[in-house]
Amino acid sequence: MSWSAQQYSLFERQRTRPVHDLLAAVPRGGIELAVDLGCGPGNSTAVLQAHAPHAQVIGIDSSDDMLRAARARLPQVRFQFADIQSWEAEAAPQLILANASLQWLPDHARLYPRLLAQLAPGGWLAIQTPDNLQEPAHRLAREVAADGPWAAQIGEVRHAERHNVQAYYDILGAHACELDIWRTTYFHILDSAAAIVEWFKSTALLPFLQPLQAEQQSAFLERYKETIAEAYPVQADGRVLLPFPRLFLVARR
Repeated sequence: MSWSAQQYSLFERQRTRPVHDLLAAVPRGGIELAVDLGCGPGNSTAVLQAHAPHAQVIGIDSSDDMLRAARARLPQVRFQFADIQSWEAEAAPQLILANASLQWLPDHARLYPRLLAQLAPGGWLAIQTPDNLQEPAHRLAREVAADGPWAAQIGEVRHAERHNVQAYYDILGAHACELDIWRTTYFHILDSAAAIVEWFKSTALLPFLQPLQAEQQSAFLERYKETIAEAYPVQADGRVLLPFPRLFLVARR
């Protein structure tokens, strides 16, 4: 997919809070090499560098636009272009961070243990993924895609499968000497239903939008916004609440 660092960064403060919460569960000591897998525009990398200030930090992403933004933000950090699905560590890190990136990839039953195995002994795998496929914003995107003149192009678009806590416990429990899993729902206060659309334009809506021509994209977004306005009512102060569940996993090799 074609990623836009500028669009993604419109809600950077809200998108970055979960990585603070995730890394708070990872001890700071003993980290010499840390990898940000799916680093995006570098917001998560900056948090990682602050968490392990004496470590060598490497950011990995498969988007040129995201990497340009990350390098401009953190010129002292080494960033690499790579497919995170097949990425292999050059040297064993003490920490692999994957903040809101692995949900785009399939086959977590193989991927997560493979990442854990690349760590140095005693190293940490810290993963945060959105857990919102059944939230209205996702459900309505699928419904609008299947019920419009674009249905033949995008009516069957689906995001990669995600799993519940029990499944991730089964996937990593036998491989990790420590395992911590939790789920948090953030309630983001946004200005309007249109802001919700702008939020998801940089992420969840990309698989629906990119196969369409510009006029189709505009029509899709307008219809989607109408359904979003019904699903997320305006509060007394004129703003809207966006509930956003996220799943956190910290495993130690």
